[in-house]
Amino acid sequence: MQRNLVDYLILMLKGMAMGAADAVPGVSGGTIAFIAGIYEELINTINQINFSLITTLKNEGFKAAWKQINGNFLLALLLGIGISFVSFMRLAKYLIEHQPILIWSFFFGLVLASILFVAKQITKWSITNIVLLILGAFIAYYITTLPALASNGNPIFFFFAAAIAICAMILPGISGSFILVLLGAYKTLSDTIHDLDIKKLLIFIAGAIVGLLSFSKLLKWLFTNYKNATLAILTGFITGSLNKIWPWKEVMTWRTNSKGVKVPLLEESILPQYYIELYNKDAQISFAISLMVIGFLSIFILERIGSKK
Repeated sequence: MQRNLVDYLILMLKGMAMGAADAVPGVSGGTIAFIAGIYEELINTINQINFSLITTLKNEGFKAAWKQINGNFLLALLLGIGISFVSFMRLAKYLIEHQPILIWSFFFGLVLASILFVAKQITKWSITNIVLLILGAFIAYYITTLPALASNGNPIFFFFAAAIAICAMILPGISGSFILVLLGAYKTLSDTIHDLDIKKLLIFIAGAIVGLLSFSKLLKWLFTNYKNATLAILTGFITGSLNKIWPWKEVMTWRTNSKGVKVPLLEESILPQYYIELYNKDAQISFAISLMVIGFLSIFILERIGSKK
């Protein structure tokens, strides 16, 4: 695909949107990629990174190898993801701690619109597809109810946590950051970025590359052979993930983190009125609904940008 400078700048902005989503435990960057119209190109590009690349580099040179992996596309996208992920993770952490209702409201509206967008890509509905949608929703919902593990900074564990999380990051509906939270590796990654621990950062990147190259092959095969069924289960994944990002929560159990601060371990979604009665706090319903609407409309803006050639 021929692109000019403006196209690559837009691509970088899409990458920034993906990075911002992946920084929030509960939102999938894969969902953003799908809506932005670059999901299948991303999967196909990742699949071009294989051993044949070495042969191309040796026989035809760097330019041919760069073209084989769609290098300009990858560079623009990864640049946007990297900038946004590193910078937004700190902001997301602050907002989740101090304004959780507002940030979750925005993302709830965004993900709700994503369900409609992904579902309308299904060209043929069948009983099988409906069953897969329900199954995907159940799996994603169940994942959101699991308690997080204690923080674990073991290098081998960190490597495999990265490999698992990166699969979720490119899978619409399941948040890679939330998987890191469940595995007890989110804080380790956050500290690694904050402290610029190069050794741990390289371990995470290595794990992410291994997971990405392995999982992308499966996704490409599924989209090639069972596109409608794949879209149906992805729609289910996104639907089930709504439980995680519902703005009003009751904390069922707590844990003490490494700094001696009590943080939620297991939460349950509740109605705004019950939230007011339980915590005697403002449920911020007006602001929450407004941000849901903004998040919902943001998807249609992304879709319009993504549909432009």
